[in-house]
Amino acid sequence: MTLHNLALLSAFGLASAFPWVASVPGVDSSLFHRDVFEKRQSYPYGSCPNNPQHTGAAPYSKQYPYTGAVNGLPGSQKGGIQVPAPGDTAHYYTAPGPNDIRGPCPGLNSAANHNFLSHDGITTFAELVDAQQNVYNVGYDLAVLLATLGVGLDGDPITGKLSLGCDATSRTSSTGGLLGAEPGLNGHNKFEGDTSLTRNDFFPSNGDNYMFNGTLFEAMRQTSNNVFDRTAMSKYRYQRYQQSIKENANFYFGPKSLLLYGAASFLYELFPSYGPAGTADLATISSFFGAVSTGQGTWAHQGDRIPPNWFSRVAPYTIPDVGNEIIAQYLAFPVLFGGNLGSTNNFDGLNTTFGIIKDGKLPSSTTAADITCLLYQLATENVPSSLSTVLELPLEVLEFTISKLNPIFKNYGCPLRTI
Repeated sequence: MTLHNLALLSAFGLASAFPWVASVPGVDSSLFHRDVFEKRQSYPYGSCPNNPQHTGAAPYSKQYPYTGAVNGLPGSQKGGIQVPAPGDTAHYYTAPGPNDIRGPCPGLNSAANHNFLSHDGITTFAELVDAQQNVYNVGYDLAVLLATLGVGLDGDPITGKLSLGCDATSRTSSTGGLLGAEPGLNGHNKFEGDTSLTRNDFFPSNGDNYMFNGTLFEAMRQTSNNVFDRTAMSKYRYQRYQQSIKENANFYFGPKSLLLYGAASFLYELFPSYGPAGTADLATISSFFGAVSTGQGTWAHQGDRIPPNWFSRVAPYTIPDVGNEIIAQYLAFPVLFGGNLGSTNNFDGLNTTFGIIKDGKLPSSTTAADITCLLYQLATENVPSSLSTVLELPLEVLEFTISKLNPIFKNYGCPLRTI
């Protein structure tokens, strides 16, 4: 067996079975220890902000109920509501301060800046489920899935708390970090991943995978020609994939990267006024991303915010809906799942298998129903988190995840896990 074959063997998850491979001359052993580097993530520009004035999300009222979602329960699922409602000053825009945490998700950043989530950036499972419904009319099923993934992968399933950005374990955990570090949504290859629309890949940027990148925003704008629809986002997702292959020696595009297609769909399904009935134009998208033109194709960043006179989508955006968009974007430009083997332009994905992903690809016959069940697997099973490691779910996380998702997915005919 050649050293090249040994490297390939170990890179795709067999390092634990063959630990001696890492010390063989000529093998890039850094591939085996990415998880160690990832656990040492820190806020590149100082310690994670800490706002002592944690007040929680602004409460809803009978006068301004939105969809009526409270305490993590289903709302009416009836959208077409102006957000924030005229007169609802509690949910008017408030710029984030230097002690407030923000991260890589413009939709959640915007919700926090309007106090639909805790303004300091330490939120909860219930706040996340409520805000997604009340602000964007995300369906209850999808709201629970996304909140479960966020809290389970990047937060604390015991307290139900999550940092919208950097590692705030001391504030999200009640056990002193006994379950390990809780990196927040900045945590690499958990909820966040390479090829983000407007954020850097983790390794080439020394861990800055969450700050707004105006150059990437301009590339997205040019690709979309100022209309950020499915066609444009499919093309731009493919361009970011190719860019990462060329620029990121540690580029990883694993099964959870399917979530990136879902996030891209938010630009044309959730962000336009009235959702898909509206237009995902530059003014709308730049508002949610906090992008401010400085002239000549360059963009600065200020607080992400809901555009003025904005209305939520009328019909709820459900798991089958996002599954349809994921497969539509992927099949427009099919790519391999896998990663670069320690150097740029050295991508291999033929051994990547998970669920319906075989030989590094989604079959062309994949349906939205298939994607629905694959999303459940991504949330409840041990998933490759890099070329050399597998994200193993602690029992506490698995129990939390199953308790939240089984009642949702039993209606979709997916095989369900039990403890």
